Amino acid sequence: MARAIWTGVITFGLVSVPAGLFTATEDHTVHFHQLQRGTSDRIRNRRVNERTGDEVDSDDIVKGFEVGEGEYVIVEPDELDEIAPGRSQTIDISDFVDLDAIEPVYFDRTYYLAPRGKEYLKVYELLRAALADANKVGIATFVMRGKQYLTALRAEDKVLVLQTLHWADEVRDPRRELPELPSGRAGKGKELDMALQLVDALSGPWNPARYHDTYQDKVRELVQAKAEGQEVAVAEEAPQATNVVDLMEALQGSLERTRSAGGKKPAASRKKAAARTPARKTAASKTKKAPPKQARASSSRSRGGGRSELRQLSKAELYQQATDQDIPGRSKMSREQLIDALARTGRRGKKTAA
Repeated sequence: MARAIWTGVITFGLVSVPAGLFTATEDHTVHFHQLQRGTSDRIRNRRVNERTGDEVDSDDIVKGFEVGEGEYVIVEPDELDEIAPGRSQTIDISDFVDLDAIEPVYFDRTYYLAPRGKEYLKVYELLRAALADANKVGIATFVMRGKQYLTALRAEDKVLVLQTLHWADEVRDPRRELPELPSGRAGKGKELDMALQLVDALSGPWNPARYHDTYQDKVRELVQAKAEGQEVAVAEEAPQATNVVDLMEALQGSLERTRSAGGKKPAASRKKAAARTPARKTAASKTKKAPPKQARASSSRSRGGGRSELRQLSKAELYQQATDQDIPGRSKMSREQLIDALARTGRRGKKTAA
């Protein structure tokens, strides 16, 4: 069973409930050790004097704030301890705000809050139910591990969730920070209508279990394959940016591919969307004339020969063909090199058959 990383009291008005704070998430990242190449020797980080190169003991290290080039204000560890806020015993809710009013960029880490004892279940559930029915979050500050946090308490099914928030001066203004942003609404007419159809076709209920960290899977497969002396398929190249001239063609192709795969929405839901927007139905019927790209790729994969056919395949599909034909050095080849190697193999095969 998980252990609380903080214990105290949640208060709102004159009502209070003892509670414990628990981590809500865990990291599944594959972690590596650093080794010296060609050996099994671990690499360790050491604190050294930048000027002399000598290692420095932790007791001789102080913090310095640079006020000018090469000029520092020295701050001792005990001086920071003297001004540090003590550990909060209370999460005191000062405001209740609409959940939708908090922009997603402000949310940071998520924790669960649980009552510290069965005798506090009723008060705990009272606060949770009130937040849920009002669709509000409670705003509070508290201190944990020497740091003060701005937090939002919100209700989920059977549990109170505490989410730490970024302070206002920590959130950057995109209009000042980003180099390019649209000056007006770009989408209109047929392009917007087609984009809305694509959104409709791909819409469905939120189900986090549907999504999986495939990169971490590939890292584990890489480690396993290298341990067994096997080759691993290289990653598929990133798609190129869509040209404005080809935007309609890309939207139509995306919509056709989604529909040919069945989409993510129930059929009844798609019919309702079409009934709401008759113009979309007309646009959709035009896209059904061209065969889906996925079908073209499948047929070219089965034929395998010409260079033009090979260019329709993804890098992963090219690599699979290269594996089937046992082409040496395929794991280090680029997409173009795989196409060249497969084309040459195809020509040799035709000469042998002749």
